[in-house]
Amino acid sequence: MKTLLFVIIGFIPLFTLPAQDFAIKQLEESPRHHEWIKVKSEDRSVYCFIAYPESSSKVTAVIIIHENRGLTDWVKSFADQLAARGFLAIAPDMLSDFSANILKTSDFENADKARDAIYQLSSDQVTKDLSAVQSYIAENQACNGKTAIIGFCWGGSQSFRFATNSSTSKAALVFYGSSPETADEIQRIAMPVYGFYGENDERINAGIPATVNLMMQSGKTYDYVIYKGAGHAYMRQGDDPAGSPENRNARNESWQRIIKILSEL
Repeated sequence: MKTLLFVIIGFIPLFTLPAQDFAIKQLEESPRHHEWIKVKSEDRSVYCFIAYPESSSKVTAVIIIHENRGLTDWVKSFADQLAARGFLAIAPDMLSDFSANILKTSDFENADKARDAIYQLSSDQVTKDLSAVQSYIAENQACNGKTAIIGFCWGGSQSFRFATNSSTSKAALVFYGSSPETADEIQRIAMPVYGFYGENDERINAGIPATVNLMMQSGKTYDYVIYKGAGHAYMRQGDDPAGSPENRNARNESWQRIIKILSEL
């Protein structure tokens, strides 16, 4: 799939989730280079935020799939945190070109409107957009050709689903997202899948045993950890200085695991 790159000049998102001032502050104080680009996905343009590491060599790239409120300040902050740890990070706005008047998440009236819209996206469109972004970032001059995918909440489900539709990435990291439900989908997975879950998130965790069985039956790698006392969205909530000790601990332990997984690809 051919991708085209356009640099966005003067793009200033106005849309934010409540209580994300900590993420904005982190981004404002970052010494790393950030840029907005558009990746062509057939007849669509996908807005993407890129954070570059301060590195003298080519590095692994990570595609970050946002939560169900779209591409927020915290997602951009997470991309910058990945870059701080030596990885090239790209966060596509999956709500790009949603309508004639809504070209990106920040064009929605509020976070609830963005959430409602994200569940109207077709699965095929999501796959095509992610494939276009993966093709672009793998060829970026700062990338060593290796890519991985990380998703949170809705994005966690999409990262697991993308693993069933792509053989190009080296790993899928699923944060508190649901899993594919059929053996046919699982059989198509060609990369290891790593799960990250909070103990107090039974809505998601109830599906883990079935996923374990399907992955084992298909001979696939599924390595997961359930973090004690943590809840859903603990990575974002654990980034907040006002977050609970349990969420902050889970966030810190998850970062250690993320770095280990990505460094060994």
